[in-house]
Amino acid sequence: MLKRRLGTSDLFVSEVGLGSMSLKTENEKESIEIIHKAIDGGMNFIDTADLYEFGLNEELVGKAVKGKRDEIIVATKVGNRWDKDQEGWGWDPSKTYIKTAVKESLRRLQMDYIDLYQLHGGTIEDPIDETIEAFEELKKEGLIRYYGISSIRPNVIREYVEKSNIVSVMMQYSLLDRRPEIEVFDLLSKHHISVISRGPLAKGVLSTNWRNKIDNGYLDYTPDELSKLLAETERIRGNQSITSIAIRYVTTPSVVATTIPGPRTVEQLNDILQSYDQCKNISEHQLEEVKELTKQQNFTAHL
Repeated sequence: MLKRRLGTSDLFVSEVGLGSMSLKTENEKESIEIIHKAIDGGMNFIDTADLYEFGLNEELVGKAVKGKRDEIIVATKVGNRWDKDQEGWGWDPSKTYIKTAVKESLRRLQMDYIDLYQLHGGTIEDPIDETIEAFEELKKEGLIRYYGISSIRPNVIREYVEKSNIVSVMMQYSLLDRRPEIEVFDLLSKHHISVISRGPLAKGVLSTNWRNKIDNGYLDYTPDELSKLLAETERIRGNQSITSIAIRYVTTPSVVATTIPGPRTVEQLNDILQSYDQCKNISEHQLEEVKELTKQQNFTAHL
């Protein structure tokens, strides 16, 4: 699998990585198998977060990659803080919390350092300078190699671009969610900051199983609109899968370093790996034809 440089870092990540949020500890054996097969298939980037399953997801990733540390780039996130009763969580981007939370993530991951530590959200009202200071100190202490943010808020992204040394911004981006193209791609490209695309398959709507996934619509697409769009996409795609089209679309912009679908099963992972192998056969003309069927949205909330 081809690799791309993550921002200005010395991390070279696979064009398709593994989003681990959907992997559950209750299915530990299959979840670990998915991680191992992903690595064997060329994925060297694994993303998790301390929020997922109260930190158990980090433990799962740590257990699965034990003995494979030199083969992979591990990313996790911080900022969402579970309540004591674990019934909900609050937002805490303070320096004190970040510097405490990182040690817990390292313990769960069974690692000495985190390759990419990401702020898991953020608002313009946050103490952004303090948050940046925390990340910079963690770099100097050798607990993290680089840091980034996970955000779809253009104003927040602009603040971090201007004030920090982030190497990446994780954001939702797919053929059905093209908002980042207008709002932030040029800005990030200009500053040599990479995009990590999450949700490339749009909750399964952009997969071979799409007919069972469109009942609730997606963003501002109605079920009827999705049905027509995807039926036409099937006509255009020829011998390639819709998953291939979806992966090819999000990995085409040079600003995107990697995309992280989140397979729940080995079968879904195999489909993603096979689709990645096929997507090189999708022509620019096919891609443009499919793109013409979609909407160009703008961010209207959470600015």
